[in-house]
This record gives sequence, structure tokens and C-alpha cells, in this order.
Amino acid sequence: MPEFTYSEKGLALTQSFEGLRLVAYQDPVGVWTVGYGHTGPGVGKGVSITATEAEAMLLADLEDAVRCVNRKVTAAISQGQFDAMVDFCFNAGRGNFLQSTLLRKVNAGDFAGAAAQFGLWVHADGEVVPGLVRRRQAEAEMFSGQQTALDQPKTFAASLAK
Repeated sequence: MPEFTYSEKGLALTQSFEGLRLVAYQDPVGVWTVGYGHTGPGVGKGVSITATEAEAMLLADLEDAVRCVNRKVTAAISQGQFDAMVDFCFNAGRGNFLQSTLLRKVNAGDFAGAAAQFGLWVHADGEVVPGLVRRRQAEAEMFSGQQTALDQPKTFAASLAK
């Protein structure tokens, strides 16, 4: 199986759902976060970064998810499937991805079953999180090769209709 790199479309998906926050904040489960979802040592109350630092942190953080998906997926997949799983792995965590039925179904070639698995990962502290519902839907659409909101051109007329 060829080794994939994370595409611009995948990166746009991650950035759109993570959002850019230059001052550290606590996520829905209380983890200190900054930039595009960066956590870990050195991130806490009062930490602030630049947009350039946020981009560099995101790319470094995504490397682990990219390596994980490349190493653990054994089935032949598309770029969209790879991108969707990298975003999922980045957001849900490597351990969750490795133990997921999603990964098992992909490796078994059950892509329809795998796509349905995204929608099960929408909880934080036992509560459904609307942002996770939207993110998992976008991942499932990307995985299935469907057009996502990121693919749709934004026009002035469309913005007026809202």
C-alpha cells in the first residue's frame, strides 16, 4: 500500500473544525488547548502564540496521526478515506483510533460499515457535542467521497441568502 501524505483538503477540514485560538483555553473536557487544537506540556492558562506558531504546531501534531494511519491501515484506500481517518485520529486520539471498530472495518474492506462508525464518536464526558456531530459527518462524507461543505464554493449571492 502506498504511503499517503495529508492533503490540503484534509488540512482544511482539521483547521475548520479546530478553529484558531491564539490564547490558551480549556476544551469541553477541561484540557488546556491553544492554536489548532494543540495540547500538552507548556499549554496552560495565560499562554499565547502567533498564527505562524499555531500552524507549525498543527503540522507537527498531525505527523503522529499521519504516521498512525499509514502504519495501521492495511486495506487499499483513497486519499479522501486517508484524510478522514487522519482527522479522526488527530481529534479522537491515536489510542481510540487504534482500538476502533472503524479501523477494523476499514482493514476488513467494509467501507460502508466504516463510514457509519464516524457518527458514533460524538460524545465528550458522556454528552453529545454538536461540533463533534458536524465534524464526524464531514469526516464520513470525505471518507465516502461525497462533496463536503469545504468543497462547495462560497459566493456573494450564497452569503446573502443566509
